[in-house]
Amino acid sequence: MIQTMELSQGDFDRFTGMGYSDAEILEAIKDVEREELNNSYKQTQQIRYNEDPRYRSQMSSFTGRPEDNIAKWQLDLNEILERIEHILKNDVPTFENGNMIWKVNSNPENNTLSAVGIQEIMKILALYVNKNKVLADYTNEEINFKVYDFGRAVNNLLFMRDIDFGMDDSEKRKNYEMIVTELKDVVHDTYKRALNGAEKRSLREMIQVSQNTNTQATLGQGTGVTINNQGMPQRERGLLNPMRFIKGRYL
Repeated sequence: MIQTMELSQGDFDRFTGMGYSDAEILEAIKDVEREELNNSYKQTQQIRYNEDPRYRSQMSSFTGRPEDNIAKWQLDLNEILERIEHILKNDVPTFENGNMIWKVNSNPENNTLSAVGIQEIMKILALYVNKNKVLADYTNEEINFKVYDFGRAVNNLLFMRDIDFGMDDSEKRKNYEMIVTELKDVVHDTYKRALNGAEKRSLREMIQVSQNTNTQATLGQGTGVTINNQGMPQRERGLLNPMRFIKGRYL
């Protein structure tokens, strides 16, 4: 955990004697703290990469990284698209260290859809399963019409291009109806999140709660020493942050 940098009175007097103003010293302290926070974040990300097998899982066109921000997680639908793509590819879900990862399917020739078919289906889904849709404001009648229109269009597409998409024998064509139904349900669920602007309203409330919480946390934090720089002479800051000498960075 990054702790607030404390400056002794002796160090403070030494830097003011060198001509640095109170405001410059305070800003220099903040620079060092920001740098340490950034380094700590990079180290944490590296540890996660080394310990979390999801970072080394079989990648999809929509693969993201684990996200701690709940608002971003709520609007990031790539995880849904990634799961669909893995399922269409018949990739194998396995568990490592308590986390599920996808391993590449060793027999893609047995898939209902070919690589071309999967790519076309995912391109279409990406246009329907995204944050623009869930943050819209649709009535139930509009949703029903849009989903019906999508289902009919997908059905026609697969029917007209079944050979191009890999459904080139009777066994593969048995999955035709189920694929259409599943794709239609995915799009329907996406649109239902936008029923009467529900998702947009939920996100707005979440952001408001988060802002209030952060404000209260900030007000509750101790600030340590308050520096008053009124009437103090100003000095142009040097190229090197003087606080770094205290931290031993460039000694």
